[in-house]
Formats: sequence, C-alpha cells, structure tokens
Amino acid sequence: MPSGGQLRDGNGTGGTGNLGWEIWSNTGEGQMTTFSTPAFVATWNNSGGYLGRLGFEWGGFMANPVPHTARGEITAQFVSKRTGTAGGYSYIGMYGWTTNPCVEWYIVDDSYGTMPINPGTTTKKGEIMIDGELYIMYTRPTTGTGGTRCANITSWMQYYSVRKKARACGVISLSQHFREWQKLGMDMTGELLEAKILVEVGGGVGNVQLPIANVTVKAP
Repeated sequence: MPSGGQLRDGNGTGGTGNLGWEIWSNTGEGQMTTFSTPAFVATWNNSGGYLGRLGFEWGGFMANPVPHTARGEITAQFVSKRTGTAGGYSYIGMYGWTTNPCVEWYIVDDSYGTMPINPGTTTKKGEIMIDGELYIMYTRPTTGTGGTRCANITSWMQYYSVRKKARACGVISLSQHFREWQKLGMDMTGELLEAKILVEVGGGVGNVQLPIANVTVKAP
C-alpha cells in the first residue's frame, strides 16, 4: 500500500476528482483507509452489510451529472488482495448509480464466494466478452427507502455484469459494459452519478487492500 493514509470510521463521504470516497455499513462498524493517490483499504468487523468505494463522484458534491456518453470513455485499473471472511455475499469490482431512470449497477470481478456469483432473483440478459473474459449480464428489481440516490424513488433496477472467472487485478472497461447493457435493453441513458471501484460484503471479519484503485475518464 502507499505510505500514509487516513483511517475513516463510521459512515460518510468525501474527496475530490477520482478520489471521491464513500463508506457505509448498516451497523456503522466498517472502516476505510484512503490515500493521496487512487488506493484504499476496506475493513469490516461483523458489519452486517458493508460498502466501501473510491472513484469519480458527479452527483453528490454539488456537481451536475450528465449521461455517461457525455463523460467519454471510462475505465479503471485495480489490484486487490483479500483476507478474512465476508458473510453471505461479496462483490469486488465497480459500482455506481444513474438517475432518470434510476439504476444501481455493479461490475463484479471477484468475490469471497465462487465465481461467477449470482446475486439472486435475477433475470439473465446475456453473456458478453469484455476485457478478455465472458461476463454474465443480469437485471434485478429492488426496493427500499433512504438507501437510493434517486429522490422520491422506492423501487429501482439493479444491473450486474459478473465475470465468469475471478481476477484480483486488471483493467475494467466500464463504458463498454454500459454500451453492451444498452444493446440488451438495459437502459443506461440516465445521468451518471458516480463510477467507483467497490468492495461490498454481507458480514464476516476481513479486509481488502487495493494499492491501485484508479478510475480514469477520456473526454469524448
């Protein structure tokens, strides 16, 4: 890991540029260490549901989100090392939201479980070769209050791209996933609120170190 770093406890958000970070757990027991370069450590201790992410934030820091096509080509580079346990589910990859329509999306490249994982209650939309491996594309409806980033919405769609073979490092061609989803009828025309590298787990005690967690945007 890089030298230095700032330990963050409890739930919160912050950062600028591609160092926009967020940490959340349903018990407030998670931790996240951020650095002056694109890297982080996600740590949990029986947190129930834990989520830590780092990357670009366009919807929450007084910015005006636009569709992903207006941003340009979005990619990420990551290197990860996981230890411990992760409870009932776990995702390592990328994460974000769009609004109008409201979509919560995941790219899952690794998991504490056996890949390819299935989040459950999903509809399979297809399999697409991206970055040298097949991804399974799913949709899943979900409901909730307070957790969504879309105002006054209590039900929304989740999109998933799940890599068939796990990997702990590589390049994620995010914009290509967005385009392939659109071809499969998974609407990605809304305003993109964020694009972040993700660690999400459903319990356990462990951590994931990401000495490289770099999201980049090439303007159109």
